[in-house]
Amino acid sequence: MFVVLIYDRTSPYMDVNEARKKLFAKRNSVQHLPPTYDALEQHMKRSVFQGGYVWGQALVPQPVLPSLTSLGWRQTEDRSYEPLWTTLPEALKSCFELVSCGSKKCCRKRCKCKKANLQCTGLGACKAECQ
Repeated sequence: MFVVLIYDRTSPYMDVNEARKKLFAKRNSVQHLPPTYDALEQHMKRSVFQGGYVWGQALVPQPVLPSLTSLGWRQTEDRSYEPLWTTLPEALKSCFELVSCGSKKCCRKRCKCKKANLQCTGLGACKAECQ
């Protein structure tokens, strides 16, 4: 809920993904969206690792740290580590719902949804009311 309120103070949504969907439909700008639940979870794991384990054992001569790969990091081919931003596939490759048109009278010749051979979604100006 706290993360949702950062992005939209008046949001009635408790779920990050639901707020993200509604804000995208309203503003249509990725820069103003909260992270997905999955991305937020990976960030929290990295924060727990740093704050709870690393800083929590800063004065211990030989700290016992859990595996980085279980706490929001992934190991690269050269055996270094980098943040695991999300476990979800890229939106462009998996989410055809992002195709939307600005036509209020949808499903005509110039409709992006129709050209992509997709049904109109709630993101379009027609609010998926067309057949």
